[in-house]
Amino acid sequence: MNVSQTLAPASKIIMTLSAYVLGISGLSLLFFPEEIMEFLTQSNQNAILLQIIGAAYFGFAMSNWTAKHSIMGGIYGRAILIGNLSHFMTGGILITKYYLKTSNTTFLIISIVYILFLITFGYLFMNNPKTVK
Repeated sequence: MNVSQTLAPASKIIMTLSAYVLGISGLSLLFFPEEIMEFLTQSNQNAILLQIIGAAYFGFAMSNWTAKHSIMGGIYGRAILIGNLSHFMTGGILITKYYLKTSNTTFLIISIVYILFLITFGYLFMNNPKTVK
């Protein structure tokens, strides 16, 4: 038995656990933001929440940078593609909704950027990867 065979179950468990933790955290922040902010009433706790969100963005950036030479619809790039598509879809909807409530120009610009990425990742998702010659 080689090292990669012994590490495979451990990495599967770690990836599964991190997917659950990030998924539950993300869904909680999406659907219960007011309740969570009410629970986190001290300013230091609010700052740490923003830092954690920043860490998630940085993690996404590192994943995208690492996979930049992969075929996005291929067997390895598909997971990264779906993660990006999910992020830009939900983020785009939420930011556009906030812009419509506030008419803040900054959120209009951010919304446009998110929608452009959503369209791009949606296109990649809907089209099979082409082989490069």
